[in-house]
Formats: sequence, C-alpha cells, structure tokens
Amino acid sequence: MAIAVAKPSRRRDRRLPYLLIAPAGLLMLGFIAYPMVSVLYYSLQDYNVTKPWRNGYAGFSNFTRIFTDDPLFWQSLGFSARWVVVEVGLQLALGLVLALLVNQTFIGRGIARALVFSPWAVSGVLTTTIWMLLYNPSTGFSRYLADAGIGTYGTSVLSDTGTVFWAAVLAELWRGVPFFAILILADLQSIPKELYEAASVDGANRYRQLFHITLPHLRDAIVLSTLLRGVWEFNNVDLLYTLTGGGPAGQTTTLPLYVANTGIEGHDFGYASALTTVAFVILLFCSILYLRLSKFGGDRT
Repeated sequence: MAIAVAKPSRRRDRRLPYLLIAPAGLLMLGFIAYPMVSVLYYSLQDYNVTKPWRNGYAGFSNFTRIFTDDPLFWQSLGFSARWVVVEVGLQLALGLVLALLVNQTFIGRGIARALVFSPWAVSGVLTTTIWMLLYNPSTGFSRYLADAGIGTYGTSVLSDTGTVFWAAVLAELWRGVPFFAILILADLQSIPKELYEAASVDGANRYRQLFHITLPHLRDAIVLSTLLRGVWEFNNVDLLYTLTGGGPAGQTTTLPLYVANTGIEGHDFGYASALTTVAFVILLFCSILYLRLSKFGGDRT
C-alpha cells in the first residue's frame, strides 16, 4: 500500500524566501528607517541642548528659516553644487583616461594598476594629512616654487580665497580618480574583442572605435559611477573639514559640513535636522532626475 506524502503548499513555498530574508530586512529597516524618522521628527522641533527652556514643537519654522532667513544655507548649497560638478566631471575624465591607459598591454601593467588604484585605499583624514604637508608654506611645494621665482615665501594656498577651492579640488581628485578608473576598467574588460577586430577590418580608427564601441558600452557604468560619486561628493565632510574647516570665510563649506557645524558645534540639533531633511530631498530629486535624463538601464541604441 502506497503511503501518500503530503507536499508543502504553494503558499508556503512563496513565503519561505521572504522568511529567510526577514532578519536582514528588519536590520536594514532599523539602521535606515529609524534614523530617517528621527531626523524628520527633530526637524519639526526646537532642540538645542544649550537652551533646553526653548525646546519644543516648532512646526515648519525651521524650514521657513532655511529658505527665507539663512544666507549661509544658500552659500553652502551653491558651493556644494559647484564642488560636485567640478569634482565629478574631472574625476570622470581623468578616470576614463587612466582606465583606457592601464587597459592596454605593456610591461609592468600590474604595477601601474596598483599605483593608479592605491589612493582609493587611503582614508580621507590621511589624504588630508598628506596634502596639508604638500601645501605647507614652509615645507611644501610652494616653498620650492618660491625658490624658483614663482610666488612668494610663506604663501598658503589654503588661506587664500582665490586658490583654496582648486587646492581642495586637487586633493580630492587624487583620492577620487581611482574610483572611476576601477569601475571603468572592470567594464572595459567585458567588451568583446571581436567588436574591435571587426571595426578594424572595416577601417575604423581608434577614435571611431572609442566613440562608437567603447563609450556606448560604458554608458551604464558611467551613469552609475557618476551618480554614486556625485552623492558622495555632495556629502563630503571629512576632507574639507580637516583640510580647510570650511574656510576661509566659509568659502569651502558644503551643505553637509554646514549641517555638522550647526549640530555639533552650535548644538542646534533641531535646525541641523531640518537642514539634513532638505539636503536629502535635494539629493533624491537630483538622483531621480539624473537617472531619468540618462535613461539608465535602457536600450543603448
């Protein structure tokens, strides 16, 4: 007599994957959703630990203050936009050039790749330390330029409003270019060599191969890497905080750095939370718009 074996129901089969990922999902919810809800809650409060008698529900007064009575917000937002556009644009261009170079076959290619990618492994604070030594007016390269008759002794590029921006840009470029080089090189190696061989047979030179084969294939990688790097550069705090402190005269203060100064140094956590909420909405809007305009993941033809 055959014994019938009960099979699990389809409903149970459908539930099993969700049950397996539930612990990880709950942890992610706790680490992401809770801080977001907390920031939104405190953005509607007057919460300053140095003035507890003023704490309480403030409604949208913090947001009204941001848009109508805070010139530092607009100054930091403008600098953030300039910083992101310049940094991401230069990092992408230089990273693409480096990726194309180290993708070629030559003696010592492995060592060259290691040297190109090594700055990405350096932390922001250590990067700042290196460049502060380079920019030091007594021991850095400005002293040697002065010895050569270029500039004057004792000149600090970090204290001059005319040079501090590009000095910070150069330091961040050294750390950020390898990010693009790594991602682009990885995608370059997935392009079938047969495409280049067929193009060569048809008489296409290297420039035509670059614009008709390489760049179209790299489109999604470029879109994703520029989006990620744009978000990271917008949220850049460590390098600018330790290199310039947002100065001189607030010339290098990004919006996240302004948030950090407001919350940590000014102890005004309610207003800092409102600034964070505005920054989040700006980033979300720009990210969605960028993905829409770039048609990320769409047809490459």
